[in-house]
Amino acid sequence: MLNKELIKKYVSISKEVKEALDQGKPVVALESTIISHGMPYPKNAQTAYECERVVRENGATPAIIAIINGVLKVGLTDEEVDYLAKEGRKVAKVSRRDIAHIVANKLNGATTVASTMIISEMVGIKIFATGGIGGVHRGAEATFDISADLEELAKTNVAVICAGPKAILDLPKTLEYLETKGVDVIGVGTNKLPAFYSSTSNYNVAHRYDEAESLAHMLSVKWELGLNGGVLINNPIPKEYEIKAEVIDEVINKALAEMNDLGIKGQEVTPFLLAKVVELTKGASLEANIKLVLNNCAFAAKVARALNKDK
Repeated sequence: MLNKELIKKYVSISKEVKEALDQGKPVVALESTIISHGMPYPKNAQTAYECERVVRENGATPAIIAIINGVLKVGLTDEEVDYLAKEGRKVAKVSRRDIAHIVANKLNGATTVASTMIISEMVGIKIFATGGIGGVHRGAEATFDISADLEELAKTNVAVICAGPKAILDLPKTLEYLETKGVDVIGVGTNKLPAFYSSTSNYNVAHRYDEAESLAHMLSVKWELGLNGGVLINNPIPKEYEIKAEVIDEVINKALAEMNDLGIKGQEVTPFLLAKVVELTKGASLEANIKLVLNNCAFAAKVARALNKDK
C-alpha cells in the first residue's frame, strides 16, 4: 500500500469510497476495461451502473477504477463512466507495464484485471469483482501470449471474483501456470473450473468453498501468514444464463480462425475475439457476460462483508 503522501500525489479516491475505507466498511473494486473494451455503448455504461447497484444492494461500496488525466481514480463519477463508455477503444488499455507512462503523461486509461489489482492494493481494497481473467492464450507455445493478469495474481494481495478464465483461452495451460505461481484457484459451490460463458468445464479447481464466510476466513489466514499474492475465486455463471461449452467452443474456433487470418496480436486479441463472439452468437454471449458480471458483483460484496467481520 502506498503511504499517504504518495496517495495524495497520484491517487484520487471518491468521497463515498474514502468514507467506506476510513470507516473500515467493505469495498469491492471494479475494473474499467470492461467498460471501454468489453462491451459496446450504451450497454457498457448501463452494465457499470448495474454493477455498482448490485454491490450496494449486497452491503458493500463499489469502487470503479480507472486513470483519468493521469490520476489513479478509485471510484468514478457518472460523467467519467460515460466518457469511458463513449470513447471505447480510443481509451488506452492499461496493464502493469503501462501505468507509469499513462500517469506521467497525464493520459486516460481503462484498467485491466492486473492494473485494477495494483491500484486496489495501493488503497487497501482486498476484494475485486470482474467478468473473467486473462490467461494463457491458445497457441501460446508458439506466440508466448500470456496475460499479465496471471503474474499479478501471483504477487498482489487482492482476491479476484470472476466466472473463470475467459473461454477464448487455453484453460488447462492457464491452470498449470497458476499452479506454478502458487495461486489458489477456488470454485464457488463447485469442484470444476467454470469456463466464463459455461458454468463448468472438464478441469478441476484446487479447492471448493460453498459459503462467503468460510472463503473470507481462508483469505484472512492466507494474508496473516504472509503468503503474498491473490486468490482466483471462480463463481459459475447461473445455469439459466449459460451457453453450453460445445456451442461456444465452435463459435470461438471460428473467431480464432478469423483473428489469425487478419494477423491480430497482442492487446487487441481479447477485444477482437470477444466482439467476434458477440457477433457470431447474435448477442447471446453479451447478455451472458452481463449476467455473470452482476452475479460476481453480488458474491464479491458478500465476501467483502465477511472479510471485514473476520478481521
